[in-house]
Parts: sequence; C-alpha cells; structure tokens
Amino acid sequence: MAMSSAERVRKRRAALRAQGLRPVQIWVPDTRQPGFAEECRRQCLALRDDPHEQEIIDWLERVAETEDWT
Repeated sequence: MAMSSAERVRKRRAALRAQGLRPVQIWVPDTRQPGFAEECRRQCLALRDDPHEQEIIDWLERVAETEDWT
C-alpha cells in the first residue's frame, strides 16, 4: 500500500530533524498587494540622498559571495 502524502511529509520532517535541522516560518510582504511597487519606490527614493546608503551598498558588495551566481 502506498504511503499517504501526510505520512511522507511526517517521514521527511523526521529525517530533517534527525540531521539537526528545525522548521522555521517567516512572513514576508505580499508583493501582489496593490501599492507594493509604489511603496518600494517611495522607500528607495527616501534613501537616495541618505549619506550612509552608499557606504552600506559598498560594504554589501565587498562581503557578498556572488562567485557562483548565474
């Protein structure tokens, strides 16, 4: 008899926990919401002249490991 999808999920989660992993749930902004793009633009424009913004961008570029990105 085939294993149910719930049993497969239970087995997979048990295997991951046995490897020392644990599940984590995160909530992120819904990019499909009306006004999302406009709010992104507003926040970007608010940072445009921020004196620390370029410093932060430069630091991110130095520490980012992008060698294998395609």
